[in-house]
Amino acid sequence: MTPANGGEIVMTGVKAAKDERRGDYKWSMPVASRWSDCDAYGHVNNAVYYSWFDTSLTTLAIERGILRAPGQTSIGLCIASGCEFLAPVDFPQTVDVGIRLGRIGNSSLRYELAIFTRESETPAAVGHFVHVYVDVATRASVSLTEAQKAAVTDLLAA
Repeated sequence: MTPANGGEIVMTGVKAAKDERRGDYKWSMPVASRWSDCDAYGHVNNAVYYSWFDTSLTTLAIERGILRAPGQTSIGLCIASGCEFLAPVDFPQTVDVGIRLGRIGNSSLRYELAIFTRESETPAAVGHFVHVYVDVATRASVSLTEAQKAAVTDLLAA
């Protein structure tokens, strides 16, 4: 897999966060809210949404073998993240965190995530993380391996 643009695979047709739908995300996992997640306003605090994103993304990365793989000499460091909050989540509630890839670069992956309450097709929040892969020892940027790219290519946004 070596695209003509130098190894970078980019999604096209970015939607506004409010226009995203559950079916736009290729992988998901459930996460339950906890009483301690709530803030003074009685809903899940915005910072917890990032925790849900991180938990889901780390689970996906381990499951797909791009984190903690045997013999792995690189790690992905988050260099950018963002979130657009669209609706509150309450306790007790289980949400689904959906993940897709917006971009596969030479040494980076842009993950796009969304949080959906069980009864909704529209997201409560939409976010992203950009991970740059670096050598474990030196922290110098390294290219993604073909195996790493292949492990997540099916998550690339249409």
